[in-house]
Amino acid sequence: MSGTDPAAEPAGRPDPDVETRRRWALNEDWLATAVGLILIVLVLAGVVTDGLVP
Repeated sequence: MSGTDPAAEPAGRPDPDVETRRRWALNEDWLATAVGLILIVLVLAGVVTDGLVP
């Protein structure tokens, strides 16, 4: 048996590729939240008028 078998790794250790993808998805979520909040602020401030909303 070799010591580099990936199946032999402990169950609690996450794959580094999966962690990178999770961080990217989290960033997309926060970006979408920030854009949504900015749009709400612009509408409430009157910058986006009724003529701009279809």
